[in-house]
Amino acid sequence: MNRYPLWKYAILAVALLVGLVYTLPNFFGEAPAVQVSSSKATVKVDAALAQRVEGVLKQAGVQPDFVQLDGNSVRARFGDPDTQLKAKDVLSRTLNADPADPTYIVALNLVSRSPAWLTSLHALPMYLGLDLRGGVHFLMQVDMRAALTKKAESLTGDVRLLLRDKNVRHAGISREGNNVEVRFRDAATLSTAQGLLADQLPDLQWTAAGEGSELRLVGQLKPQAARAVQEAALKQNITTLHNRVNELGVAEPVIQQQGADRIVVQLPGVQDTAKAKDIIGRTATLEVRLVDDSAEAAAAAVGSGPVPFGTERYVERGGAPLIVKRQVILTGENLNDAQSGFDSQSQEPAVHLTLDAKGARIFRDVTRENVGKRMAILLFEKGKGEVVTAPVIRSEIAGGRVQISGRMTTQEASDTALLLRAGSLAAPMEIIEERTIGPSLGADNIAKGFNSVAYGFVAIAAFMCAYYLLFGVFSTLALAFNLLLLVAVLSMLQATLTLPGIAAIALTLGMAIDANVLINERVREELRNGSAPQTAIHAGYERAWATILDSNVTTLIAGVALLAFGSGPVRGFAVVHCLGILTSMFSAVMFSRGLVNLWYGRKKRLKSVSIGQVWRPEGGTPPAKA
Repeated sequence: MNRYPLWKYAILAVALLVGLVYTLPNFFGEAPAVQVSSSKATVKVDAALAQRVEGVLKQAGVQPDFVQLDGNSVRARFGDPDTQLKAKDVLSRTLNADPADPTYIVALNLVSRSPAWLTSLHALPMYLGLDLRGGVHFLMQVDMRAALTKKAESLTGDVRLLLRDKNVRHAGISREGNNVEVRFRDAATLSTAQGLLADQLPDLQWTAAGEGSELRLVGQLKPQAARAVQEAALKQNITTLHNRVNELGVAEPVIQQQGADRIVVQLPGVQDTAKAKDIIGRTATLEVRLVDDSAEAAAAAVGSGPVPFGTERYVERGGAPLIVKRQVILTGENLNDAQSGFDSQSQEPAVHLTLDAKGARIFRDVTRENVGKRMAILLFEKGKGEVVTAPVIRSEIAGGRVQISGRMTTQEASDTALLLRAGSLAAPMEIIEERTIGPSLGADNIAKGFNSVAYGFVAIAAFMCAYYLLFGVFSTLALAFNLLLLVAVLSMLQATLTLPGIAAIALTLGMAIDANVLINERVREELRNGSAPQTAIHAGYERAWATILDSNVTTLIAGVALLAFGSGPVRGFAVVHCLGILTSMFSAVMFSRGLVNLWYGRKKRLKSVSIGQVWRPEGGTPPAKA
């Protein structure tokens, strides 16, 4: 009656083994490390850089535990903070010849001390949040006025193209603040232009002003359109920050909106505030311009003449100078997607771009008028621009699909597509608050959180063992198994543990033991009613299951609601809470029953069970001996 088949014990054994293996890395702690990542979008981090870092450290007499390529960064682990600081200084001097224009970001970081055999099994510790690991916190203010100004400049160009396409003559177009002004010489032309612009540019409210030869149309951005521009700017900045920070390999960064015009950036494990500013400052602006192919520009490129008026000198990826015009044709705002691929005719590596409607229209007109000329795609980082590629325009390009090819390897095409997808900032940002949480404060928080869970577990175990005797011991072992499974699942998911997450673990302990209390009381009730011990055990588990399922499902619904509608620490609490409910249902029922069956199941003539005092009403049926 109370026997498990071998396959059920095999499942429990495998679950216990997996739980031990994937929980173990969390007990090794973290070691000081130095992280080397690219400071420029066009500089790649690969295995060659890892070998170079290892060689620099060896030459300087600094012995790391290991040097490895981890995603888009190279990490070197050390035994103590003094060696870490020495390694950072050595790498900064050697890798960055010009400190004012660094090629690589060399930052202090923390990595796990887990042994290599655990890492080879992909057994990694949980990520720790800012409050547990330490790190830097920034609150950034988005300049919404600059976003509106940028939108007004874009609309000014749209007005100019639209009136030219429809052959509507005007006396000049200018931008005054965030308004667009179009001047006309007669009222009839003004009326025609007003109807056309109102129909084609619904984001602007057009008003006629002036009289005589000073007639003009003033286009003002509508309030709902202005709000849409500000919301889009905030979302685009968040996306761009995510793309850049994720490329640097920072473990579980937090980048989210706060209020109407602010963004919170948290980088756990980064202790150097200055380097953290470099990381979040790696936001790029994409621009498309025409190359100046005049004789004066050619002379300026080789350094034998001045740069022509209206142009600027930039450097191509190969290091060759290039003279490009100041006028910006397109920005990253007009780019919907960029994917690497191959040219359909030559089968050379290429980058395929998809533009939005406005960008497609502008690109069609520009390419039609500049066949045979070069078009430069520039990437601006920290105020410095670099030419990613400068292909020749072969023919008019319509439909919003653009291909960049020529003199590129497959890897370069993939890298270029990644850079272009990363996009540009829709509006400038400035840091209005910065905060550093040291590793000592994080360690103190971990100790307090661990103590709260440990003391709670001991208190629950003492009560259960005293009140339910041997069944209390089984319940305590099931609770320990539940805690082991929960930590293992969080580690396998590479979840981020924060103080609210530790609170959810402590709460899970109290909720998980509730299922065993229901089972034990149900077994007592069956014994109280005169059932044989084996029958009481079987009935207790079977009849308590429905109640356990109902109570856990209702609690799980509340946890899912927190997960769906919460944010930040609330979501962290909800994730641990929901996982804890699922693991507790498995451990409280299947694991504890496996222990009971293993202990009592093979005793055919069981006369008593160790489950504490079985109370019965006065005059009731005497229970089986307990």
